[in-house]
Amino acid sequence: MSTAVETASSAVIVAIDGPSGTGKSSTSKAVAAKLGLSYLDTGAQYRAITWWMLNNGIDVTSPAEIATAAAKPVIISGTDPTGPTITVDGEDASGPIRTQEVTSKVSAVSAVPEVRTIITELQRSIAADAEGGIVVEGRDIGTTVLPDADLKIFLTASPEARAARRSGEVKGSDLAATREALIKRDAADSGRKTSPLAKADDAVEVDTTELTLQQVIECVVTLVEEKRTAA
Repeated sequence: MSTAVETASSAVIVAIDGPSGTGKSSTSKAVAAKLGLSYLDTGAQYRAITWWMLNNGIDVTSPAEIATAAAKPVIISGTDPTGPTITVDGEDASGPIRTQEVTSKVSAVSAVPEVRTIITELQRSIAADAEGGIVVEGRDIGTTVLPDADLKIFLTASPEARAARRSGEVKGSDLAATREALIKRDAADSGRKTSPLAKADDAVEVDTTELTLQQVIECVVTLVEEKRTAA
């Protein structure tokens, strides 16, 4: 049985950033489950607000319309790594937010400063409420959302490796088209003015190109355990 002191020292906040297809979600969930931490997929929150806007007739090509509507949906994220959930206005959105329509529009919606402000505050409150510690994955966690995270990790991989992984996830997808879409998404995320995709100065970079998912998980678990020991 853990003592209060041991529990407090093990309550690490881990920020995992990186572009699509680097293994962020699979790694983050597995690490959180293995170490008894909560888990938050911040990308799902941006997908959720995008899905809500598409469903409610908001013109997602208009930053002004997006900004006006940004505070309306109520997004609730479940943080159990073995079964993360997300609801919008009480409706389960875990399936609908993964459609190609949402995927193609999420960069534009998430680039609007008002959206990022609202979602960032939501993410910070979830992390603050995670008494046992949390793994938070996204694109601006270590730089913007949780700049004081105990451990920051930035996952990378070659565009070819990332496209192959994504194509494997989506049946019948075209590898070249997937690679092109990933590069386009990278450019949009890295080039936006508000909270761009970037590696924090104090982040540990892990190139997953030549690694299996299990190797990536083991690497990150080791980094977290080292941080816990040093705390």
